[in-house]
Amino acid sequence: MQKNNIRRLWAEGKPVLNGWLSIGNSFTAEIMSHQGYDALTIDQQHGFLGYDALAPMMQAMKASPATPMVRVPWLSAGDVMKALDAGALGIICPMINTREEAEFFVSSMRYPPHGQRSMGPTRAVFAHGADYGKWADEEVIALAMIETADGMRNLKDIVKTPGLDGVYIGPADLTLGLTGRKYPTGFDREEPEMVEAIQEILARSHEAGIRACLHCGSSAYAAKAISWGFDLVTLLNDVRLLAGAAKAGVDQARALIGGPVSADNTPKNQGY
Repeated sequence: MQKNNIRRLWAEGKPVLNGWLSIGNSFTAEIMSHQGYDALTIDQQHGFLGYDALAPMMQAMKASPATPMVRVPWLSAGDVMKALDAGALGIICPMINTREEAEFFVSSMRYPPHGQRSMGPTRAVFAHGADYGKWADEEVIALAMIETADGMRNLKDIVKTPGLDGVYIGPADLTLGLTGRKYPTGFDREEPEMVEAIQEILARSHEAGIRACLHCGSSAYAAKAISWGFDLVTLLNDVRLLAGAAKAGVDQARALIGGPVSADNTPKNQGY
């Protein structure tokens, strides 16, 4: 079986740079996969795509070294298993609030006797090797999202879930869950109470011997997160990168020809 490059980087003590795909298009996925990311996550929760788009996106990524991951729409064994069968080597599951939910998630990732995953790696066996069934349990990565007040309250129990490889912080939802509408929504939190919460999740995860991952809105914040000790950071997503590059090009052209610069209508604090 093809080995999971994320696990190799972690074993070498290196952080993982993850990209994010919200546009349901195989060409976009192919382009992003060749830009130097260690991993790319296809977002089925908030992304503009469904399963019929997910499969060709992973096929388009196959020629690159980027490890394919999927954020499933919700805690659903069927969604987890179909993403794995399509070739995902990592699953990010949103809104994990309790140890029981984390256990159910992990069980959906592994074959018996370690879990309840059904055998049927339709594409995975071609994408990753004929011996996929033998090694899949050891190679796939289960990341539970901590992004609610309940998830924070139950953090100590969640991170001790057997078979859980790490937690993934969704800072936009975590801020809403912990502070309501006290602060604008968004990724790169600077409020002392939110930085404290993020660093507590990091510390509890490492104490339990698992990895900590953070969704970031800028390269600068991703670098800061790595300096704190995060094992994986996500850099923006295809939607914001496309919008930002397009606007920069238009603004530069207008400035050179003396025309008015357009208003910036790209959401700066959108959650994903």
